[in-house]
Amino acid sequence: MKITYDRETDSMTITLRDDRIKESDEVRPGVIADFGYDGAIVRFEILDASKVVSSTQEIQFAINN
Repeated sequence: MKITYDRETDSMTITLRDDRIKESDEVRPGVIADFGYDGAIVRFEILDASKVVSSTQEIQFAINN
């Protein structure tokens, strides 16, 4: 998984896996989901991320067993 933030476009991309994109759909206003050829989600893009994400410069990662 990879998360990137682009200050210039104020967009955040959350990539779940490296795969080719077949189609994209705006699932909610400002949230675009990219789907692979298998129909599963490959990544999300959040537009105007600084208005939605509490901190674009900090990421918390947790694994629950």
